[in-house]
Amino acid sequence: MQLGMIGLGRMGANMVRRLMKGGHECVVFDMSQTAVQALAKENATGAASREDFVKKLKTPRAIWLMVPAAVVDRTIADLLPLLEAGDILIDGGNSYYKDTMRRHKEVTEKGFEFVDVGTSGGVWGLKEGYSMMIGGSKEAVEYLRPIFETLAPGKDKGWGRVGPGGSGHFVKMVHNGIEYGMMQAYAEGFTVLEKKEEFDLNLPQVARIWQYGSVVRSWLLDLTADALAGNPTLDGLQAYVVDSGEGRWTVFEAIDLNVSAPVITESVIRRIRSREENNFTDRMLAIMRNEFGGHEVKKTE
Repeated sequence: MQLGMIGLGRMGANMVRRLMKGGHECVVFDMSQTAVQALAKENATGAASREDFVKKLKTPRAIWLMVPAAVVDRTIADLLPLLEAGDILIDGGNSYYKDTMRRHKEVTEKGFEFVDVGTSGGVWGLKEGYSMMIGGSKEAVEYLRPIFETLAPGKDKGWGRVGPGGSGHFVKMVHNGIEYGMMQAYAEGFTVLEKKEEFDLNLPQVARIWQYGSVVRSWLLDLTADALAGNPTLDGLQAYVVDSGEGRWTVFEAIDLNVSAPVITESVIRRIRSREENNFTDRMLAIMRNEFGGHEVKKTE
């Protein structure tokens, strides 16, 4: 099957590689012609412009967008005048699901199909396959089945249509919220272990033990074990954690639905707090403890 891919960042490029390895033909375009040329050397069909990209695709065209959420609308607007009824747009990025619902309505009303794919797998997807949570019409998803079966860890596992337009990105949003909570729990647990100096615990060893048979084993733990093995004391790292926005969206949705989600909420807040050097909140806590209990306040040198 032929697929067009717009957006050749690391994940988009690796998805193209996995598809080509599975026997699919891929036409690729990116604002960076260097990225296009790199994949062209690996037998992808490169395109010099959006117009050239669309012309090289067979109808009905299947076009996968792997671009930042901020430019999805602009990319769609640039493409629609070049397309024909029945062509399919696929948003595989981390778009906010309410934006996706709007886009689905706008695109389908013009005679095109729109499919949203919440994609997880990161840099390991090329080797391990991608988990894909898919929203859109049953007909469009079924037509794209060969693509999903190739990208997934297996033909019948790791992917599926979860509902109508927007549902794929909604499920991926919650997936990322859960991920935030899991990461926070691992980080706090390993910090407790690291602080127990009298035991002189070997954190990489503990992580390896937990990888097998433990109820807390997971792929995230596997990645943590690898990271600790390479840098057990986390030397040279800043306590600054970025968030993509999906954790925040999950918290907002939980509030809208009257769902208590304290773990995910706190994990998002902790990420934000990690960016505050000598943050005012902690200094306020210290001075209040000093006022009511006479506890010592440490001052900067």
